Amino acid sequence: MKKMNPVVHFEMPAQDRKRMADFYNHVFGWKAQLLGEEMGNYVTVATSETDEKGFPKMLGSINGGFYPVKEDWPSHHPSVVIAVDDIKESMKNVTEGGGKVLGEPAEIPGIGWYVSFTDTEGNRVSLLQPQMG
Repeated sequence: MKKMNPVVHFEMPAQDRKRMADFYNHVFGWKAQLLGEEMGNYVTVATSETDEKGFPKMLGSINGGFYPVKEDWPSHHPSVVIAVDDIKESMKNVTEGGGKVLGEPAEIPGIGWYVSFTDTEGNRVSLLQPQMG
C-alpha cells in the first residue's frame, strides 16, 4: 500500500496582509505573524494552540499562511500543502500522474523544501519536504 502524505498547511492570497490578519484574528481568533521581505512578506497563521515547535496540539487541525497577490503568479486561490518525504521523487510522481510542477523547489529556512504544482484539474497545490530535526 502506498504511503499516505498528509495535508499539513493551507495557503491563501491576501491583497492587504494587515487587513487580512486583523479579520482572521477578530472573526476566528487566529494568531498571525507578519514575516519580512526576506521571507517574501508571507504571513503565517496559527489556527489552534501550538506546541513549542509550532505544531498544532489539536488532532486534525493545521496552520496556514497568506501570500501576497502578485500579477505574474499562476494562481490566486486557496490551496493546500502536502508533506512528502522526498520532494524530487514527489515532483516526478506529479509529472507522471499528469500534473505540472511550477518551477524548482525553494528552501524555506527552518521549515524545509517547497514547490507548487497544478493537478490534473488545474488546482494549485504544494509539496513540502520538512526539514528534519
